Amino acid sequence: MTARERDVTATPSRATPPQPCTPFAPGEHRRAASGDPSAPPSGTSPQHTSPQHTSSSAGRTATVRTGRPGTAPTAVRDVLALLALPLVAALVVPAAFAGGGTRRWFGGRAEGLRAEAQAAKDAAAAAFYELDTAQRDLRISIETITAVDDSPAARRVLADFEALGRRIDEVSHRYIEAVDAHDLDRVDLEASVASRARADLVAAKDELGRVKQELDRFGESLGPLLGKAETQLARIAPAVERARQALLAASNALDGTRTSGLRADDLAARLAALAPELTKLNQGAGQHGVAGTLERAERVTREAEAVRVEAARLPERAAEIDHRLVSLRTRAQALTTRAGQVDPVLSELRRRFAAACWQDLQQVPEQAAQAVRQAEQKLRDAQTARDAQRWADAASLLSTVRALLNTTDEAVSAAGDRLTKLNAVQKDSQQEIERTRFAIRDAQRLAMSGRSTPDPRHARPLDDAVARLDRAVATLEGRHPDYWHFLTETEAVRQTVARVVTQIREERGAGH
Repeated sequence: MTARERDVTATPSRATPPQPCTPFAPGEHRRAASGDPSAPPSGTSPQHTSPQHTSSSAGRTATVRTGRPGTAPTAVRDVLALLALPLVAALVVPAAFAGGGTRRWFGGRAEGLRAEAQAAKDAAAAAFYELDTAQRDLRISIETITAVDDSPAARRVLADFEALGRRIDEVSHRYIEAVDAHDLDRVDLEASVASRARADLVAAKDELGRVKQELDRFGESLGPLLGKAETQLARIAPAVERARQALLAASNALDGTRTSGLRADDLAARLAALAPELTKLNQGAGQHGVAGTLERAERVTREAEAVRVEAARLPERAAEIDHRLVSLRTRAQALTTRAGQVDPVLSELRRRFAAACWQDLQQVPEQAAQAVRQAEQKLRDAQTARDAQRWADAASLLSTVRALLNTTDEAVSAAGDRLTKLNAVQKDSQQEIERTRFAIRDAQRLAMSGRSTPDPRHARPLDDAVARLDRAVATLEGRHPDYWHFLTETEAVRQTVARVVTQIREERGAGH
């Protein structure tokens, strides 16, 4: 027996026992013809179907399921109804369990809250990463500023950044606590726990975002200081490179000088002293600071350039020293000859003029001879220094020789000049007097220019000059006049008048 036959055989046992078949009513013939056995008889309401009719229908159903002829459509509908029952149950049962606040199958509300909490956790992690990245970038800017600038503003910026760092540590700690407090991967995660985790993580994310905004505003305020620091940092590499190039150029120039036979030991020592400075430059500003590195680079460049210039000029300097040695040696010999001519001049002064005219020249011959001897000794020392290529010592000794010869030359020349001036005033003193009176009158006209009366500050020294000139002229009277005193007095009067003229012009130029 098949499954269908077992189902058909079992069905009548649960219904009313089959009844004998009754003849079809006229309406039943129509239902049979139309293939709708479930339609009610004509003129009969379903509500009024009698038990006997129901029993009769059940019997017919059983007869149809046995595969009797004429009942195939009814069997198909029954089979389709049985197949649709599981689908209807699948739709109805969840709806029944969803009512009354009961948790739905497959997690339900707790799974939704778990997903929301996980999304909040991811958002908080992103905010934490953004804050950490911004803090790292800003720390580089702060280090740039503090490496260059030590002003109060820079120190205040550093203190503010440290305070922000403490604030960031606080919110980061709270974020980490919120993450560690909730295990969102638990299988039995409750809805209340998921909801609390989401709230804590959202709060942590918002706080991280607020601190990130504070950090961004602080970073924007660093613009001027950061720009200044970056400008100075940009100067480091070119400054260090200039120092290196200057040292290289100095070394090359020194090598070129040595090939010409000049040792240049002092220049080599100065260049060697710059080697430790180059080492510090290579260590960088991170170890020695930006300001210190820039200052060191500029100093090395300056000193190396000086060594290069001196090394390049050393052959020329050696030739110049050789020329000066020859020139000063010749001048000392000529001055020795001239110093020997002072005694005849002094002899004539003693014979023709009063003692006051030549007494201050008595020591000139001895002083000249002594100065020449000193100059010759210095010349020998300078030659020794030049042979040893101690150029600075040789130049210093030659300068001393020149000063000695200049002083001796002036003393030797003074005797001859004294005799010439005394001869001129003895022959015609009136020329010296007129020269001085002209200077006084010219100053008096300037003092009266544009004024009815002279300024006492100008008139008084000019009147004193006139009186002083008259007294000097009076000294020319007598048997042995002091012509040298007369000449010194007229010279002093002209100097006084010149000072008054300068004062008047300066005051008028200033608008007084």
